[in-house]
Amino acid sequence: MGDREVIVSINHLKTYFQDSKGFGKKRIIRAVDDVSLDIYRGETFGLVGESGSGKSTLGRTIVKIHQPTDGKILVNGQDIATLSGAALKKFQKSTQLIFQDPYASLNPRMTVGEIIREPMVIHRIYPMRKEQDERVAELLQIVGLKPDHILRYPHEFSGGQRQRISIARTLALGPEFIVCDEPISALDVSIQAQIINLLKRIQKELGIAYLFIAHDLSMVKYISDRIGVMYLGHIVELGDSKEVYGKPLHPYTQALLSAIPIPDPDAGRGKKRIILRGELPSPINPPSGCPFRTRCPYAMKQCAEERPKLKEVSGRLVACYRVG
Repeated sequence: MGDREVIVSINHLKTYFQDSKGFGKKRIIRAVDDVSLDIYRGETFGLVGESGSGKSTLGRTIVKIHQPTDGKILVNGQDIATLSGAALKKFQKSTQLIFQDPYASLNPRMTVGEIIREPMVIHRIYPMRKEQDERVAELLQIVGLKPDHILRYPHEFSGGQRQRISIARTLALGPEFIVCDEPISALDVSIQAQIINLLKRIQKELGIAYLFIAHDLSMVKYISDRIGVMYLGHIVELGDSKEVYGKPLHPYTQALLSAIPIPDPDAGRGKKRIILRGELPSPINPPSGCPFRTRCPYAMKQCAEERPKLKEVSGRLVACYRVG
């Protein structure tokens, strides 16, 4: 990315949890296992992978919902693990999260105005009530809602409108970086494109960087500048969006992209679908070596002995012994 400014730098991040179910020895869930990546100011970094790959855990660790087990997360050059007091407040204002479910993330007892105003009250910005109301009205306009919506309650809105309210609340503190944790997966397909276009417009106007986590690979391609492919807590491929989609190098990426439906029946008829055998392994007991080897059609003896490290191949990073 040349000399572009890094806003988030993740170095060898690990986020583990203890499995509290059952008796006897407590088992460790390796949700995020040694991830390193940079996100640049003003860009959208897409993160894709199957359910259970660790995408949401990574996003929530960045915003300090989960505590990292090891490694570092630097936001604007500061290690967030060491932040407290005024520095922590500044981080919380600059880094925000859009939740997946707009039905569960909004307090049903609060009006839209109260929901959007709440972060301003907590962080003591716009101290005058009139200023807060003006800012709320401005934010509603930015996300495509009307000023008179300020007195309504969440149950009076559709799913798409609720997600717009969530986005307005997220923008209330003027963040520089937003984690979008599958922000369209709970919405109708007809509404998803509207929310994606809204996020793109906001980014263009305000210069915000996004970590965009999603299942819908075609939407990730549309919104993302770069893409990271995650499998069982690891990044297996990372590169420019067009290059990754145009010529995927890792076998897992190839399988994921082969599952994207093609609208044209004639073009889709000749497309080869790669079917992965078996289930995603448990992060409690991951395979030795390459985490993908138990489902990979090209697995070799070497794959079971040592986990391949990310290496640069054709301008992107790939963790595979076959590639290079």
